[in-house]
Amino acid sequence: MIGHRLRVRLYDDRLDLFLGGSYLMTRPRGRPKSATEHGYVVDYRHVIHSLRRKPMALLQLTYRDQLFPREAYRLMFERLLEAMSERDACRKMVELLSMAHERACEAELADLLAQDLDEGRLPDIAALRTRFSPDPAALPEVVVELGPLTDYDALLLGEAA
Repeated sequence: MIGHRLRVRLYDDRLDLFLGGSYLMTRPRGRPKSATEHGYVVDYRHVIHSLRRKPMALLQLTYRDQLFPREAYRLMFERLLEAMSERDACRKMVELLSMAHERACEAELADLLAQDLDEGRLPDIAALRTRFSPDPAALPEVVVELGPLTDYDALLLGEAA
């Protein structure tokens, strides 16, 4: 939406967003928890691409707890920080969030993470990637037939085919 004028209607509990006269979406409105804490409403899908470039930023994010879409993600990040270096924990967590976004498996992945937490395991990224990858049998087979180059020559010369 860069370069466009976005109109926002403020309500007590939500923000309604408009582009010109067209309604775009409604977002929940953040409220401060106390006089010293801000109220953030963050959707991880909006920042995941930036985090992929700099995963260590996850460690010091002011709104990190609001970033996680479900409780299992937050708890898994804490477990990762306990089990490995901060750098590796941040990379692994950003990879999990990215997978949830790109493969549209947020809820199912959260269930698997909760299961791993209960069993005291760390997530296996390679196994999760395989599990949530598209089924090759479900992908359509695309066959492209190219026409002879003489047809293009005829078009350029203005000849009828």
